[in-house]
Amino acid sequence: MSGTEDQAREALVGFAKSLFARGFTVGSSGNISVRLKDGFLVTPTNSCFGDLHAEDISKLGADGTHVSGRQPSKEWAMHKAMLDTRPNDNAVVHLHSTYATALSCLDGLDENDCIPPLTPYFIMRVGRAKLLPYFRPGSSEIAAALSALNGQYTGVLLANHGPVVCGASLADAVYAAEEMEEASKIAMLTNRLAVRSLSAEQIDDLIATFGKPFPLKR
Repeated sequence: MSGTEDQAREALVGFAKSLFARGFTVGSSGNISVRLKDGFLVTPTNSCFGDLHAEDISKLGADGTHVSGRQPSKEWAMHKAMLDTRPNDNAVVHLHSTYATALSCLDGLDENDCIPPLTPYFIMRVGRAKLLPYFRPGSSEIAAALSALNGQYTGVLLANHGPVVCGASLADAVYAAEEMEEASKIAMLTNRLAVRSLSAEQIDDLIATFGKPFPLKR
């Protein structure tokens, strides 16, 4: 991760407050992490995105040892699993955003491709999303399930819980999380309607033009 730790802390606070102000998360829900050269930062437990302070952010070593700051989010192992299996990504955003969370509650979703390819922007930012089963928030089972994916997905939807998205930079991860919420909103608004998804050829064209955020084709 480029830049200093202080810069990473300030950037994390700025993005968190922006997400909160725009309603992507409420109360003390959600968490964000950023990779450092000697570990990673993660938002503290029971903290509000709208009232974060740089000095309060938790710092963990590469092995997950708490180094400084407040106690880390109970989801810190989930972030570590995502960072460990996605070595080219440097930030993870987990939200309880309304539409992605609502979508995660629906029965009958394709667990390997749970958000339909209705717009090019979701393909460009996320590619496709994996639906994981419900696990209790903070459970070690979430980290184990993410590790088992071996980094195959940029975005994951936790059933009855919400999205987890990563990116090469903090900005990339936030933008991908926002795009996943927008794609989920479109999917919910068009649920049970006759929709026109992007074709395999159109998806291949997007991948050829903009690159692919995921290693596997649909």
